[in-house]
Amino acid sequence: MLHFTRWKMIAILAVVVVGLLAALPNLFSKETVQSWPSWVPKRQMVLGLDLQGGAYLLYEVDRQDYVQKRLRSLVGDIRKAMLQEPRIGYSGLGVQGQGVQLRVRDLSQLDEVRKRLEPLRNQLSTSALGGTAVNEFDLNVGSDGLVQMSYSEAGLEQRIRQIVDQSIEVIGRRIDQLGTVEPSIQRQGSDRILVEAPGLDDPERLKTLVGQTAQLTFHLVDTGVSPTADTRKPGTIVLNSNDNPPVPYVLEEAPLLTGEDLTDAQATFDQRTNEPVVSFRLSSSGARVFGDVTAKNVNRPFAIVLDDKVISAPVIREPILGGSGQISGNFSIQSANDLAILLRAGSLPAKLTIVEERNVGPGLGADSIRSGKIAAIIGTAAVCAFMVMTYGVLGWIANIAVIVNVILIFSIVTILGATLSLPGIAGVIITVGTAVDSNVLIYERIREEYRAGRSAIASIDAGFHKALGTILDANVTTLIAALVLFYMGSGPIRGFAVTHAIGVATTMFTAFTFTRLLVAMWVRWRRPTKITL
Repeated sequence: MLHFTRWKMIAILAVVVVGLLAALPNLFSKETVQSWPSWVPKRQMVLGLDLQGGAYLLYEVDRQDYVQKRLRSLVGDIRKAMLQEPRIGYSGLGVQGQGVQLRVRDLSQLDEVRKRLEPLRNQLSTSALGGTAVNEFDLNVGSDGLVQMSYSEAGLEQRIRQIVDQSIEVIGRRIDQLGTVEPSIQRQGSDRILVEAPGLDDPERLKTLVGQTAQLTFHLVDTGVSPTADTRKPGTIVLNSNDNPPVPYVLEEAPLLTGEDLTDAQATFDQRTNEPVVSFRLSSSGARVFGDVTAKNVNRPFAIVLDDKVISAPVIREPILGGSGQISGNFSIQSANDLAILLRAGSLPAKLTIVEERNVGPGLGADSIRSGKIAAIIGTAAVCAFMVMTYGVLGWIANIAVIVNVILIFSIVTILGATLSLPGIAGVIITVGTAVDSNVLIYERIREEYRAGRSAIASIDAGFHKALGTILDANVTTLIAALVLFYMGSGPIRGFAVTHAIGVATTMFTAFTFTRLLVAMWVRWRRPTKITL
């Protein structure tokens, strides 16, 4: 156990040196690190919200808002299905509570109604074991002609889970384009999303970018009826503009295009008025549809709608065939840039509401770092003093191994780009204790072997050989616990689990290789004939 080939010694020392170089930039300011030569590592650890301040936002999917919008969309789908040839007569089509209902006039057509509406139940997923499929809606066709489609409980829960997954992706793209360093976006529960943006100095802008649904649609304006009229044609809606006071518009409910047809959006300036605008480019299919619609509706206004608000309603002067255009609406430079970011990143599938928000100042983060440093120094110093008093020279070797262990933890956190939080620092401090515990197991085993009559060198060799199995078992079980914490936990718990898991891995490395190498070098140099433990 005390024999090392040359290549093993070089490999172990190389790992330690690489760890030192990777952790080194964390001891200096960013400005100092940037002035270093290009070949020197410059990456620094990402500090969490509790260490450098920033914004903490907890969002919840607005179920009721989503359900009502989805049901209105379902009304349109049902209307189209019933108007297929041969047409099916009905009355009373509309949203009722958590569903849609209508009454069929001819009861002999009920089977045809069921056939046409069955695809609209929208199968979401099928059990991997061949169980019953999960449908978004339940369909009930009564013998009296009353037809009802309502949200199934399982279907709504599945849809909410999908919405949260999609929202996390969209929010991530938005914050990445904002330029915030290493945001944390996590699911909490079944319908909540936690957003942490460390180091952000403009939380209000983050709230605007993250929380805005940004569902962009293009609608033709119905100029044949007044917005204040008591009756409107079926398939039309009234939306207000962003003006003060707002101006109402009657729009065709079915959108011509949506934000999904956009391929790019950039904040630019109008060449005529020099005002900030958002220029957009459509996909090939979107450009074709837009060109056909504008060619057929010259001199008719069309509305650009963002989150149920009419941004602008220009008149189509000529066919727009190039697949590009611009959105104007009294934008400032920042609001135009933010809208472009929202359109590029895509719209949220549902409205999100803030249920909790906190702004953490950098001063609190500095206090946390200071407290963490003090705790780490006191804990490490106490452990090192105990090891030296108890095990003498071998205690000094254990202390060197512990210091290298901590350096390796910070180097791995830096290389992986993981976020270090205050619970993460707690994980590092606990790792110091567990790392020393590995050395205690080895040294106590050496003591037992020496007292049993073995020579000093034979006792050291046997101590490492017989203790490493116990160390491996103990650290593997600890690693399993850390992985469970990471998988089941969230936020601070995950931060603790990450550093603790890394610490377990580095502890096994130092116990199995580095400590053993240092002891072997000491034995080769001193050739001890007795052991004082």
